[in-house]
Amino acid sequence: MAPRVDDEESQKDRPSTQSLSSQERASVENISITSSMEDAFEPKWPRSWRAYTCWLGCFFLMFNSWGLVNAYGTFSSYYVGNSLREVDQLELNLIGSTQSFLVLLFSAPVGKLLDAGHFRYVVVTGTFLVPFGLFMLSVAHPKNDALASFGSIWATQGLVVGLGMACFFVSSSQIASTWFRRSKSLAVGVVACGASIAGVVYPAMIRFLIEELGFNNAVRGVAGVAGVTCVYSLIFATPNPAHVHPKSQSYRKLSTWIDKEALANKAFCWFTAAVAFLFLGFYPVFFNLEEWAAVSGLGTRGGSSAPISASAPTTAPMQTYFMLMIMNGASTFGRLAFAFFGDYTGALNMHIVTQIVSSLLIYILWTLAGSTAAAIAFCVFFGMFSGSVIGLPPASIANILNCTYTDPSKKHLAHAKLGQWTGMMYSVAAIPALIGPLIAGHLVTEYSTYITVQIWSAVSLTLSAMCMIVARWYLPTVDGAHISTHLYRFFGKHDKADEVEKRRPTHATVESTNALNQSLSRSTTRVNSKVASRQMSEEKIASPPEPVLLGPEKNV
Repeated sequence: MAPRVDDEESQKDRPSTQSLSSQERASVENISITSSMEDAFEPKWPRSWRAYTCWLGCFFLMFNSWGLVNAYGTFSSYYVGNSLREVDQLELNLIGSTQSFLVLLFSAPVGKLLDAGHFRYVVVTGTFLVPFGLFMLSVAHPKNDALASFGSIWATQGLVVGLGMACFFVSSSQIASTWFRRSKSLAVGVVACGASIAGVVYPAMIRFLIEELGFNNAVRGVAGVAGVTCVYSLIFATPNPAHVHPKSQSYRKLSTWIDKEALANKAFCWFTAAVAFLFLGFYPVFFNLEEWAAVSGLGTRGGSSAPISASAPTTAPMQTYFMLMIMNGASTFGRLAFAFFGDYTGALNMHIVTQIVSSLLIYILWTLAGSTAAAIAFCVFFGMFSGSVIGLPPASIANILNCTYTDPSKKHLAHAKLGQWTGMMYSVAAIPALIGPLIAGHLVTEYSTYITVQIWSAVSLTLSAMCMIVARWYLPTVDGAHISTHLYRFFGKHDKADEVEKRRPTHATVESTNALNQSLSRSTTRVNSKVASRQMSEEKIASPPEPVLLGPEKNV
């Protein structure tokens, strides 16, 4: 008699029971040991060339999603002095924040579609929309110094390109993580470098092509680079064939898109709040950095400080583009270095440290920067730490999942739910990503000073760090105990620590008990009577020191 299948996802991850003996089928310990051995003997780095071509493809996916968002500051500085010189700073920030909003809003549905194996449709959609939107921007933008229509630029660069970028963002980290299970933090960190590298390449490319060919041809050049790299990703960015893609029963059900277990997980909820505060204050720094430098006299346009609102067109380029390039270049180093250490210290632990340092850099270094040297120092150090801050959320979610599903029989869920949990987290942050730069732009217009942006960003990142600390409070440490237990022991209250741990059953304890009972009750023997099978299961549970093995010789 074949074993009853209650969980299709679990059965796919387990070795086939058809070829096992009745003794092996009856032992839940064998299942757990097999699952653990698979993880133990899996190489730290894949040996297939497909893993590394996929890795580069995922890098390009990030290159053409958040990379274009990071480069928007250069577009904005051009618009201020030229085609959108009569537009308020709030509206200018709306173009970039619309891109951020769409990328994050569609993270949850995109993550679920990727979990279900529909990665090809997702990447094809983005491959069409991103180059198409950029090309249409070059058509919609007027030539020479004529005023442009804000609506047409927002529709092409903000809406169309933003929708295409939404298909790439979660795909980049989720597809790469299927190949690099044992080096997930570093692998995702390298992929995240695509955003910072694009933040160096695209601003420099736009800056020099505008001088040589004009804005419209410069945008067409960016569209060409995006098109070529998107096609490469379409061909090579494919998940590991061994990765399980659980099929959803119905896409009309809310439970298909929202995992109730995630909403019941306190660590996940607090970390989601942290990411929401992060996006509330993070991109105002990138969107307003060049204009801040120009208004402060640290970078010039035409040999003089630029006013907050330009009244006449000028062909002189903004001499502050290099600051955005420096910040994005330093971000590359930070993403790699901190992601590497994240595999050893824990991604969430590393995330907390870099978040705190980033907020302090804004409080101290940016607000007090009164010279070009101080401004460059801020760009370097903030770039390093902020690169980790914006690149580590997927790895931190993986960290939370690994601490949640610790039982071997449930461990596959830590991989299977990564896309859905990551997407849910980013979708919650969509509204803050939209309104954060808008509020910052309004503060600049209202008070005619960039100190408002600096304080807004610093406070938002501080609140984000506090939420991360609370999320970490609910997760166990390496030895399985919680932080509260270690604090009680540190102050000598060992009895209180033991009492707290006894009252707090871990996920591993609950899931191990459930898995044991379910596996034993479903053990397959050659006995036709179900009553006899239940009696044998009860006998095994009653005497754990000497488990009854249901081998062929024991069957009646």
